[in-house]
Amino acid sequence: MTGVAERITGLVGALRAHGVRIGTGESVDAARAVEALGFADRELLREGLAATLLHGAAQRAVFDPVFDLYFPRGVGGPAEGTADREALRDRLARALAADDRALMARLAAEAVDGLGGYGSSPGSDGWSAYQTLERLRPQTLLARVRADVRGRGGGGAAFADRLLDDEIRRRIEEFRRLVGAEARRRVAERRGRDEIARRGVRPTADRVDFLSADRDQLAELRRTVWPLARKLATRLAARRRRAARGTIDLRRTLRSSLSTGGVPMRPVLRRRRPVRPELVLLCDVSGSVSGFSDFTMLLVQALHDQFGKVRVFAFVNRLDEVTGLIDHGRADPDGLGARIRAEATLTGWHGSSDYGMALGEFAERYGDAVGPRTTVFVLGDARTNMNDPNLPAVRDIARRARRLYWLNPEPRARWGTGDSAAPAYAELAEMHECRTARQLGALVSRLLPV
Repeated sequence: MTGVAERITGLVGALRAHGVRIGTGESVDAARAVEALGFADRELLREGLAATLLHGAAQRAVFDPVFDLYFPRGVGGPAEGTADREALRDRLARALAADDRALMARLAAEAVDGLGGYGSSPGSDGWSAYQTLERLRPQTLLARVRADVRGRGGGGAAFADRLLDDEIRRRIEEFRRLVGAEARRRVAERRGRDEIARRGVRPTADRVDFLSADRDQLAELRRTVWPLARKLATRLAARRRRAARGTIDLRRTLRSSLSTGGVPMRPVLRRRRPVRPELVLLCDVSGSVSGFSDFTMLLVQALHDQFGKVRVFAFVNRLDEVTGLIDHGRADPDGLGARIRAEATLTGWHGSSDYGMALGEFAERYGDAVGPRTTVFVLGDARTNMNDPNLPAVRDIARRARRLYWLNPEPRARWGTGDSAAPAYAELAEMHECRTARQLGALVSRLLPV
């Protein structure tokens, strides 16, 4: 039982390292689930631990590969010798046609053993899921598996062609997942489960750096905008209710205490007038920064009801208002960036970002958008391509605004390197590192005015 306890502790620790909140009570429940379910049915154990440890379906993307490391199908390589590539593809096609999960798992182990090895030294990591799948190319088996399924009587009237293809693709994707799990397990046997669980498992979308996120991760992030906005709206509403209570009016409290002999039994509060603040966003939409800006614009638009007015401006080296375009972001969040670039005037005679030019244009053309109730957020990496940063324009915006914040998606260690003017801008605006959606949610919750 000691070994089981260590595996549960390791599983919980790895999930916590990926941002899954797991308390002591949930860990105890997981141990009880293992005791009740046993190890005979591995998939039943997987579902039992998921039910006790997770708080939402989105966390399964992290849980499943971590579970495979701490409760693997086996150890070492396959017992039988590995067949050649074409023979393995033939067997895989039959397994996919029959939807034989057990055979697919055995073939994944054989494929990694025969096709995924690299390095000649005994101490090398030695196994690659990417290399295995590139050599085996299971995605090219679709036509063969379709014909096999129809030959077995599983197609035709039972499935429309498109539904059949979608089902086969799902089986192929499941096999790819099995290959990934097998490769991680092999590497973990050499380097240790804990290290691979933390470094070798793909993080959830809200923990991926905006600047390194691929297209699929950014699309997944955009789909999380509205649930995140609902959480933040609840927090902002609670802050607004607390702030509306006001602070103690000392003079009136002391006067009121005369009726109780000078003892302030009933504090008198200065009531705040319920005025909704205004918000202005200035968003760099050039290069890799655009994914960060797109997501933040959608998030703020989803919070629109929390503010008296929201205006959004996008820029590369020219600046244009895109508030009207953001209003339609709910219908097509993935197409927001393309719509802004197509319909807004963002560049002049060149296509590189120029913060000084864009910020100066905002101060000159849209200075009246900023007032004593306005909080301004600048979104961007502050890389000026060696152009004039135009600090006077930033100083003018800061003078007009209630607050001026700058959210920078680059790591703090890179501020001031190369063409970054971040240190200079940080002297005029309160600059925060904002690399992930998780960081952004925390900053928005803390910085947005009430």
